[in-house]
Amino acid sequence: MSVRVPAVLGRWGMELFVEPSVRDLVADHLGVGVETLVAGVTLRDDLAADSLDLVELSIALEAEFGIVVPERILDGVRTYGDLVRATASLVRERGEAEVWAAEPPLRMWSRVAPSGGAHGTRERSGLLTPYTAEAIAEDAVGAGRGAQLEVTLAASTDDVGLARVRHQFAWLGARDVRVTVRRNDRPAAVADTRDGLQTATA
Repeated sequence: MSVRVPAVLGRWGMELFVEPSVRDLVADHLGVGVETLVAGVTLRDDLAADSLDLVELSIALEAEFGIVVPERILDGVRTYGDLVRATASLVRERGEAEVWAAEPPLRMWSRVAPSGGAHGTRERSGLLTPYTAEAIAEDAVGAGRGAQLEVTLAASTDDVGLARVRHQFAWLGARDVRVTVRRNDRPAAVADTRDGLQTATA
């Protein structure tokens, strides 16, 4: 059973909340003493963790906190402190997703363009469900560094919805993707399909 997440915790509060459980899981899976787990200790070099160890650890974290640890997150983890911060961020996102789940999905249109005017522009339209958001993010990352993601929401979208979508895609900035989220009506050319999602590639 996953840990129950407090309704409101800031960044530092969430890290303090998850750290004891992360510490126990790392110590158990890597066979090290909890006293060795300080922020700067490296998982691979200092604790001799291999790729299989990290995969098993991510599975344990998923079971403990009810989260999904994407490969892109695991690849960016070098130290114990990185692992705590990444876990806290994912748990916080889980809590936000549970709050947002009560809200109806927003209607949107998105466009991903590679840098330098290269071919391979990808467009999607429909409802911004979790599935759609993940697909859009994969399009953006797959377009490579310097790509541009434009997400246009219906003019009726309120400020809270706009801020929510901006936050949802903010992490792409670390992958050198330029993200623009704005409000503006765009007539749908064709009917939406599968989960309110339609795709097109130029």
